[in-house]
Parts: sequence; structure tokens; C-alpha cells
Amino acid sequence: MAKILVATVKPFAPAAVEGIEDIAQNANYEVALLEKYESNDQLLEAVADADALIVRSDKVTKEVIEAGKNLKIVVRGGAGYDNVDLEAATANNVVVMNTPGQNSNAVAELALGMMVYLARGGYNGKAGTELRGKSIGIHAYGNVGRYVGEIAKGFGMEVKAFDPFKEKAEIEKDGVKVVDSIEELYSTCQYVSLHIPSNDKTKKSIGYELLSKMPENGVLVNTARKEVIDEDGLVKAMEARADLQYISDIAPDNKDVFAEKFEGRYFFTPKKMGAQTAEANINAGIAAVNQIINFLEKDDRTFQVNK
Repeated sequence: MAKILVATVKPFAPAAVEGIEDIAQNANYEVALLEKYESNDQLLEAVADADALIVRSDKVTKEVIEAGKNLKIVVRGGAGYDNVDLEAATANNVVVMNTPGQNSNAVAELALGMMVYLARGGYNGKAGTELRGKSIGIHAYGNVGRYVGEIAKGFGMEVKAFDPFKEKAEIEKDGVKVVDSIEELYSTCQYVSLHIPSNDKTKKSIGYELLSKMPENGVLVNTARKEVIDEDGLVKAMEARADLQYISDIAPDNKDVFAEKFEGRYFFTPKKMGAQTAEANINAGIAAVNQIINFLEKDDRTFQVNK
């Protein structure tokens, strides 16, 4: 009987775990749980006899992959997969997948929720501003970006997008205006919602040059990864312009600078919370176990990311 290990420092919701176990057991797979583990040694021991591994934000390093002597597939429950060593996985013939789209609505709702929170001054009792009539630029029009646009239109915002990897017609059919460059997106939108992945090309790509182009009262909304932000450049831009604001669902490394210099002009969630809804949690867990079974039984590699 093949064994699926669910290893999560931040566990899936109980309903998600129950769903994973039901689906796996009905397909004659064993499920092992390693939740809230405190050391990497515990993960190394648990993965030793696993055929498949499901994680969330847990680090799947070369050491973990090599410890899994029977390991054939790793599924990251969520869209991002920079916590998995793809090179090591490929070298050891381990397929890596993510579960795109399962967390998308949760992340999009958080982005708009944080925008409302900051626009209203953190509900401090003073007059704020409204989102209706404001412009929002979506930097990368994937699953999350599409939902952000959909919700933003419901607020009455003007929605633009830049994504060189998407067909223009595909974006325009959603009633979204396509711009031709990143510079145009940042210079014409009061709000910019960031959804690019973290990789060698994007790390520290959002900094002073782009942010200084934003219109008056510009707001950068980051529900992607903190690594894509040039934090020194962001601080420089906010020092140069007292109207710029920054919202993120993960605090930057230089968060103390924000507390010292930019009171009322930023908001950070206590931890990365984009996928922290019951619905997203369940969706990602169920998708992960189904993808494992489909791969092991049908060689379905639809969501493989280490091709």
C-alpha cells in the first residue's frame, strides 16, 4: 500500500485532513500525518518511507528529498512552490506539483480587504477614502489577479492589467484594460496589486524606479512574496513621497523602519494569510491528494512544475 505523508507545521483544517484521508483510503492509500512538528529531523524520519508528500509552506530541501527513498511526488498545497528544491527533486526523479487556483479567491479577498482597511485609516474614527472610481493595476493576471479584477470591478474601480505571458484578448474578455508595459501600469494606477512569482528574474524587481512613477496617493498591494520587493528601494520611494503607501500580507525584513518612519501609511498581516480561509484550506488539501492519486495511477502530470 502506497503511503502519503501530510507534513504541515501549520496544519490543514480538520475538514481538509478528513477529506484527504477519506479520498486516499477509498483509493487504498495509507495516510500519515506530521502536524506542528518542531524540527527538521522529525520530517526526515517521517518522509523516509513515504511515496508521496503533501506540504503547505514547509521547506522541502534537498536533504528532505534525499531522505525520502521511496518518494515519487511532492505536492505543495497552494500556488507558490519556492519552498521546494526543484533541482534536487528533478535530480532524484521526484515530480513536484502545486495546486493552482485553490487559494485564489481567498488571496484576492484579502487584497481588497487590506485596501479597504488602509483607505479607512485602519478604522480609526477619522474620515477615509473610497475605492469606487479609483484605478487598480494588476501586475500578473493569473488566477489570483483575475479574482482581484473581478472583485475590484464590483467596487466600481477601473481595472488595468499587465501580463506578457497572457494573450491580450484573454484579459480583455474580462472587461480589463491591458497596458503595454510595467511602467505604464505603475504610472497610471493609484493601486497596484502584485501577483508575480518569486524567481531569479523577479526578486527585488519592484523598487524605487517603479514606485516613484505611481500617481498621487499610490498604494502598492503585495500578496505575492516579499522577495520580489526591493525593500531599500521601497523605503527610498516612501521617504521621497509622503503620499505613497504599502500593504502586504507578509512583513518585510525592514519592518522596524516602517514603524519608525511611516506610521499610518502601511499595513502588514501578522503572518502570510492569503490562503488562511477554511474554504481555501480544504480546496488545496483535496486537490493535492487527488493530484497524487492521478499521478501515481495515471501518470497525470498536469500541474507538474519541475518539467
